[in-house]
Amino acid sequence: MSKDMEGRVCVVTGANTGIGRVTARELAHRGAHVVLACRSKDKTHPVIDEIRSASGNDRVDYLHLDLANLESVRAAAAELLARDLPLHVLVNNAGLAGHKGTTADGFEIAFGTNHLGPFLFTQLLLDKLRASAPSRVVVVASKAHYRAQGIDFHAVRKPTRSVTGLVEYGVSKLANVLYTAELAKHLDGSGVTTYSLHPGVIATDVWRRVPWPVRPIMNAFLKSPEDGAKTTLYCATAPEIQADSGLYYDSCKPRTPSEPARDAHLATELWNRSEQWCAQSS
Repeated sequence: MSKDMEGRVCVVTGANTGIGRVTARELAHRGAHVVLACRSKDKTHPVIDEIRSASGNDRVDYLHLDLANLESVRAAAAELLARDLPLHVLVNNAGLAGHKGTTADGFEIAFGTNHLGPFLFTQLLLDKLRASAPSRVVVVASKAHYRAQGIDFHAVRKPTRSVTGLVEYGVSKLANVLYTAELAKHLDGSGVTTYSLHPGVIATDVWRRVPWPVRPIMNAFLKSPEDGAKTTLYCATAPEIQADSGLYYDSCKPRTPSEPARDAHLATELWNRSEQWCAQSS
C-alpha cells in the first residue's frame, strides 16, 4: 500500500468501531500518525493494538473525547494541543442515531453529539489546522439531511421528541453540511479545506438504539464499514480535491445537497448560535 500519508497527523473521532475504525486503519496503513478520539479507553486500546500490528505503524494513539459533553470536548482539544503535534486531517466521524434525550449540556442528544460537540472540537483546533496547512476537515454527514426542512433552534434545546429519533438525526446531519460549507468561507485562503459527505447507510454502532421493528428493516439495506469509509478516505486524502472546499460528497463525487443545506442565512445563524451556546457552556 502507498505510504502517501507519511509524516501527516490525522485525528479520527469515533474511531474504535465502524467507519471510523476502518478510516483510522487505512490512514495508518498509508503511513499517517493517527489519533483515535473516542469515549472509551477500554474499547479503543484493543483497536489501537490491532491497527499497529496490522499496519506495522506504531504511531497510533488514543485521545479521550465525549462529544456529548462540551467540558470533555474542551479537555480533549487541550490535551491534543499539549502534545505539540501538527494536525493535517481532522475527521469528524463520530455520531449517533436513534437515541433519545439530551446531552450533558442540555441539547437534544443527536444535535448536541453530531453537531455541537464536533463544532466546538473543530473550532478549538482551527489555529493548529491553519499552522499545519495544507490541511483538511472532513465531516461525516448523511443523505438523511435531505429529509430535514430546516433547524428549529428551540427544539434543539429540548429532549428528543420523535419516537425513533431519526427526525432529529436528519436535523443534526443538515447541521453538519451547513457547518462544513460555512467553515469553508471562514477558512478561505488559509490552506485548510473542508468536506462533508454521505458514507452510505452503513452497518455500524451508530444505529444501535434504533428500535424494533425499524432496525431489522434497515439492516437489510446496510453496507459494510469498508464501503462506507471509501468516501471519507477520498475526502481526507485525494490530491485532486485539495483546492476544493465546502462541498458535499457522495460515492467519492460532489453532489448537490438539499435546498436548506444551501441556505447561506441558515448556515450563518447556525454558526452564530453554535458559537454562543459553546461560549455559554464554558
